[in-house]
Parts: sequence; C-alpha cells; structure tokens
Amino acid sequence: MSKPVVAIVGRPNVGKSTLFNVLAGDNIAIVKDTPGVTRDRIYADVNWLDYHFTLIDTGGIEPESKDIILSQMREQAQIAIDTADVIIFLTDVRQGLVDADAKVADMLRRSHKPVVLAVNKVDNFDKFLPDVYEFYNLGIGEPMPVSGASRLGIGDMLDAVVEHFTPEQLEQEEDERPRIAIVGKPNVGKSSLINKLLGEKRLLVSDIAGTTRDAVDTEVTWEGKPYVFIDTAGLRRKNKIKEELERYSIIRAVTAVERADVVILVIDATEGVTEQDAKIAGIAHERGKGIIIAVNKWDAVEKTDKTIYEYTNRIREVLAFMSYAEILFISAQTGQRLPKLFEMIDVVIENHSLRVSTGVLNEIMTEAVALQQPPSDKGKRLKLYYMTQVSVKPPTFVIFVNDKELMHFSYQRYLENKIREAFGFRGTSLKFFIRERKEKDQ
Repeated sequence: MSKPVVAIVGRPNVGKSTLFNVLAGDNIAIVKDTPGVTRDRIYADVNWLDYHFTLIDTGGIEPESKDIILSQMREQAQIAIDTADVIIFLTDVRQGLVDADAKVADMLRRSHKPVVLAVNKVDNFDKFLPDVYEFYNLGIGEPMPVSGASRLGIGDMLDAVVEHFTPEQLEQEEDERPRIAIVGKPNVGKSSLINKLLGEKRLLVSDIAGTTRDAVDTEVTWEGKPYVFIDTAGLRRKNKIKEELERYSIIRAVTAVERADVVILVIDATEGVTEQDAKIAGIAHERGKGIIIAVNKWDAVEKTDKTIYEYTNRIREVLAFMSYAEILFISAQTGQRLPKLFEMIDVVIENHSLRVSTGVLNEIMTEAVALQQPPSDKGKRLKLYYMTQVSVKPPTFVIFVNDKELMHFSYQRYLENKIREAFGFRGTSLKFFIRERKEKDQ
C-alpha cells in the first residue's frame, strides 16, 4: 500500500526541524542495530487519526546570504512539488512576511499542488493573531497559526493536511500489477535499464549525471505479464553541491520505494558499492520491500574467475543488514541477464507475499529451541510459547514469550535463519514482533 507523501518547505530558522520532530514523534527514521546505515532524518512515518503518511523534510544546507537562501528555497520547493502529495509551507510570525516567502508561494501556487500554509512560533494566539492575518497576502489560502515548540495548533494543521488526501492515495491499490522501483545513485544506469526493458528510448538519457526529467511509471510486459516500473531518476540541476544531490536522490528514493513491491537497487560495477548505496538500500530494507541488487555495467569490468565471488562478498559486507537481498550482475547496455531479472522479480514477489501456516511455523520453532537453548538472564530463561504469521509484504511474525527482555537480537536472528532455511524467503526482509504472555495466560 502506498502512503501519501507530505513535504515541509520554508526558509531557514522558521522552525522546520522542530515541526518535523514534533510530527515524527518517536518514529524517527534512524535504523537501529543496523550496521552500515546511518541517515539524516530526511523522512518519518506519521500517523494522524486514521491517516498514515510519509513526512519529508526538504531542508538541507542552511545558507548564509539572502540570494542563496532564495535559490535554496526554490530548490526545496521544487523537490516538494516533484515528490509530495501535499506541501506544508512554514513561515514565521515573528519575522513576518518576507520577500522570499512571497516568491516561493508563487511557485507553489503555480504547481497546483495542495498547500497548507502554517505560520509558526505563535505561542499566544490572542497576541499574534493580527500578525497571522498578514500571511493571507501570499494568496495560497488560509494561514494556520501553529507553534512547533509549544505544540499548539498542530492538530488543526494536520486536519487541513489530511483533507487533501484523495481516496486513491488512501485506498489499498486495486492494481494487481507488480510495482518495481528502480533506485540508485545518479548515473548508475537506471534509465538505460528501463529503456532496455522497453526496447525504446522513452526516457531522456545522456551521460551527464542529473539529466533525467521526472519519475515516470512505465508498464513493461514480459512473457505476457505486465509489470509497472517506477523510475526515480530525475535531478533537474547539474550544478548542485554533492550533499544536495545526495539528499535529493534519497528523497526521490523514499517516495518511489513507498509505492513499490520490489526495489531494484542499481549499483555501478565500475565504482563498486558505496555508502550512498547503503543509505538507499537502508530505506528499502526499513520499508520491508522485496530487494534485488542489480550490479550494472558488468560488461565494463575486467574479470577473472574470482571477480563475481569477490564482488558478491564486498556487497554482502557493506550491505550486511540485508543478507537476504538477491544479487544479479547485468548490463543495461548489452541486455546481459535481463531475462534473469524478470525471473528474479517473480521469485521475490512470491516470497514477499508468502504465508506460512501456524502449525508449520511452530514445528520449526520447537525444533529450533531443541537445537539451541534460548538465552537466560539471572537464572530466568526465555520461553517461547507460540508463533504465528500476521501479515505479508513483508512477511511479519509474532512470537509469544514469557519475557520480552530475554529475547536477544542474536536469538531472534537465529530463529529467522531457521525460517529462511525452511522456506527460502529470498529477496525479502522478515519482520518480527515479540509479545509477552504471562504463565497464567497459557
């Protein structure tokens, strides 16, 4: 199910980060216990009443001079316009309405995307209300007084945000076609790959990093079966600073991954696997998607009989948190192993939505416990009562135990490995929830 995306745009120091943190609550986008993945908090999951959406902070580097601030805000607004379903435009009641606000408001108005105008730092409604009305002059609707720091007016603002969600954004997609997001750093060959699959130059491709236009959904039929490919290429400017390019491509990846069943992470074979690849992979892992790592430009690599083996080990090392991911060596240029890619997509989709009966799961659990005794602490031993699968995409299991604290990460991983030994689950992460049940509940 894809969730609506909401982006926050605003000048430096109007309180974007504070608002982001308040809305994100504890659900902060940092992967815990995951080696190799650290991340700026660019996105977070937010739940408001019965609505779930992904919040994106378009921020980034805070510039010094006024004209740079305006060009940066335009960049951020453009990112928001490109990727978000609803935009929160944050202004500051204490600094009042400034020229940069008006210029960005023009851009947002012309985009015809729904915008919620929030006026921040209104800690006292009676005192500041006359100043809030000044923001009507932006011509993008009613200004909503909020205070990120004091958490005032946040509920009304979120009500206004979710009003803009369309039924299509909120409903489970009826579309049965598998959705595949092609993600990766700029210039690793994402568009060339889609062009090759399509057999036509649908997307603008050139050798300059950042020349593809926009995320495009493309239907590809393979052996009579339709697939929808979501292309995340699409950086519009070539003169960006490196960190900005990275932030932008990560935001694009978040929004595409959100809509996909399977994520193909494209890595440039001539460069090897990089830290930014790990960041993008971390998003797909955290979102519980099916994952295939496609090592592109394989035809351009000098090979010995050990090359594939060495390469695979290196990827497994850097992306140690997703040892389940499938790896395929391809060339978008020559079409090498592309038929294999579809076979792999089918396998991963099947595993991503595989259900295992409770009886069989408990047999595996009992056998695992017999082979390796659960951990104990201060004389108290972990007891596993029962295990059941509660959902798919990704396969999600609940294990009932006597004491959650005793379930060490390593024992949970041992159980996961046992389940994988029995059912494969290649290409998909598995999620586990540990619930306590007192002895007397038995």
